[in-house]
Amino acid sequence: MTSSDESVQGLDLDALRAWLDAEVPGELPGDLGATLITGGKSNLTYAVSNGERDVIVRRPPLGHVLATAHDMGREHRIMAALAGTAVPVPRMIASCPDDSVIGAPFYVMEKMSGTAFQRAADLEPLGSERIRDITERLVDTLAELHAVDYEAVGLGDFGRPDGYLERQVARWKKQLEASHSREIEGIDELAARLSANVPVSSEGTIVHGDYRLDNVLVDTQDGDRITTVLDWEMSTLGDPLTDVAIMLAYQNLALAAGPSGSAQVTDAPLAPGYLSPDDVVERYAMQSGRDVSELGFHLGLAYFKLAVILEGIHFRYTQGQTLGAGFEGIGAMIDPLVRAGLDATSK
Repeated sequence: MTSSDESVQGLDLDALRAWLDAEVPGELPGDLGATLITGGKSNLTYAVSNGERDVIVRRPPLGHVLATAHDMGREHRIMAALAGTAVPVPRMIASCPDDSVIGAPFYVMEKMSGTAFQRAADLEPLGSERIRDITERLVDTLAELHAVDYEAVGLGDFGRPDGYLERQVARWKKQLEASHSREIEGIDELAARLSANVPVSSEGTIVHGDYRLDNVLVDTQDGDRITTVLDWEMSTLGDPLTDVAIMLAYQNLALAAGPSGSAQVTDAPLAPGYLSPDDVVERYAMQSGRDVSELGFHLGLAYFKLAVILEGIHFRYTQGQTLGAGFEGIGAMIDPLVRAGLDATSK
């Protein structure tokens, strides 16, 4: 029987059933049940099952939504385009741009095997050698993404690499204004530094926008293979070093907090064997052939972007518009991000 449990708030299963029957008949027959996959603090992700097979449904968050930050069509398009490349992605099943079906645009994709490792405690049982191998694959997969010929896979109009960094600074300043409900010490200074010191961009590539270990799935039953890269909501064409910087920003925050630190987006980099920040940069440079000697601006931008994203989530939490647990500590995570951004841009 189709579930109407509170756990599937934001997903009308009767409407989804009717839409699937019309768009992809026979793809997922029978009555549906759904579970909200916890851990996501941006777009909402559901596992939908007919009792024999699972698929994934993605939709924007409830309530206050930052413009351009939750574009379901872009997520669907880039993963469909990357099928057949060296970048592992799920099979896309269908996309619905019409918000009249479940109240928001959404798409449906294949459910892939593997684990999204967010916490060091979950990685540690694998041992340091396997953890090192996994994080090397994480870096290598990013280099493979940046090596994709975006014109050849039909993404030539997916973004504008020229002027990308200037637009990123302007975009995240605008996003901050849209969710700015309180004073945040130093954030305006960080924005001003970034605006005044934009470097020449690297050659444009596909950019993931939020690359880290828990945004990929690792199949520990199949040689620790990365089965898919997920969460493409901020993907575009731009400067590849921004992806390197965002991965380093998450890692540096975890290392700064340490094992007894406050709640982090991820503390996976604390696991024994996880590549050090210097090792990440060195391996990426080796695999990509890119100059990575000047990352200060990119790190500052990464910290600023994370601060703005988390402030948007904090705003939605204060308005009672988030689903799942773990939101109550988000607001306290923003000040350390701003301080780290100021430090990165002062060197």
